[in-house]
Amino acid sequence: MNIQTPPTLQELAVRSLLRNEAMAMFYLGELPAVLFPEVFKEAFARRHINIVKEMVAVWPFPRLAVGALMETPNLEIYKALLDGVDMELKEEFQHREKNLKVLDLRNVHHTFWNICADEGKSGCSSETLDKKQAVKVFPRYALRQRLRVIADLSLKLSLNKTQAYFLNWVQQRKSSLHFCCIKMKIWSLPFQDIKGILNVFDKEQIAELELHTKWTLLQLRHFAHYFGQMRNLRKLILAPLHMTTFSTIERTRVRETRSVNNFISQFSQFNCLQHLFMSQVHFLRVQMHQILGCLMTRLETLSITNYITSQRDLNFLSCCESLFQLKHLDLRGTVLYSLDLMPLRALLHKVEDTLEILQLEGCRMIDSQLNALLPALGQCSQLTKINLYKNDFSMHILRALLQHTDNWNKIVVEQYPAPLECYELSHVSRERFSQLCSQLMATLRAIRQPKNIAFASKMCQRCAKHCVYTQVTRLCRCWH
Repeated sequence: MNIQTPPTLQELAVRSLLRNEAMAMFYLGELPAVLFPEVFKEAFARRHINIVKEMVAVWPFPRLAVGALMETPNLEIYKALLDGVDMELKEEFQHREKNLKVLDLRNVHHTFWNICADEGKSGCSSETLDKKQAVKVFPRYALRQRLRVIADLSLKLSLNKTQAYFLNWVQQRKSSLHFCCIKMKIWSLPFQDIKGILNVFDKEQIAELELHTKWTLLQLRHFAHYFGQMRNLRKLILAPLHMTTFSTIERTRVRETRSVNNFISQFSQFNCLQHLFMSQVHFLRVQMHQILGCLMTRLETLSITNYITSQRDLNFLSCCESLFQLKHLDLRGTVLYSLDLMPLRALLHKVEDTLEILQLEGCRMIDSQLNALLPALGQCSQLTKINLYKNDFSMHILRALLQHTDNWNKIVVEQYPAPLECYELSHVSRERFSQLCSQLMATLRAIRQPKNIAFASKMCQRCAKHCVYTQVTRLCRCWH
């Protein structure tokens, strides 16, 4: 039998207060600060629009973090929050000192609701809380003492009603409030629309940027001006940016080349970049070394996926100091076939004490290339995950690889391709697949005990599935 915990006296008092909206609004000016968080959460959850609006206007703490309270977007409650800010700007509430410095609309976990009651006693400032939230504060804005509104933006052609209302509200108040976006995602939005938004939000506050667009290279050149001002980027994701090749007209081709160089040069402005992801950014081919050479910090993550790399770019990896403390190297879908992998081997030696995740799936590597990497791979003692799916390795080289892994004490996930000997005329032989994968598993168990290991075949041309060998064999549909 479940026995429900009875409500506390404070919870009963809050519920009683909110039963009469007029009375609640009348007594807000006398409400002790310690009760504000509980009353606000209850009013927010029960959609007491007028109470929420007026509580924002008289909020007694430096920060109000409401994003996590909005599990699903609700335009009505969103308007109430912003109307409360407008009321404060118009100074409609003179009977209480205005303490609100930061309105945080991000949907992230906050410890604020547990500590705000003690904040007034301890003298915590909004700047102190900002440091906990990894939001940098710049002196020129502190001097202006403008209320800061923090939000994460996902900008698409089809904005929902809440996003559209917020962006319209922002444009109308850009001179009176300080707008910060910590995480910004841009999806195929016309550059002119992005330009208007970037002219309002503080570009130096952007910590994470995802760029998925079909802009031309000339449009990308105009974006570079704003891109270089995002000096505090920690994470950058560049997905397909340009869907066509360079123009065949000489004059246009020269302009496009200048656009690419201008875009690349902005990487030297990033003082905090730790995670760099690039996928299908083909216009940067043979120029990847310029990007990596521009970096001012050492990366933790480098992801270059679905990309046709060059030997020149690969050669640069072993001498690029910004890569010497990598924790995550992801080259999935980057074709390495026919390239000399000794530079990659040199890089793996440089990061053998830091590298935790290595993903080389779909690189079309062959035996001789994996053999070149073996001495370095065996020394990567911090590896927790390795992914070598969709490469062309024989039984002999896979066994040699496993015999080099006695130093992998922290490995949790291992993903290997099934050996080439499993195939008969491009189709998987059921007997050979099970037999050879079982032998490889036995080879490994003689060295150490694997935790999560799998061998996978190439995709079956008939059913588009893979045969996978883990603790037991899972065959493609053609075998059922």
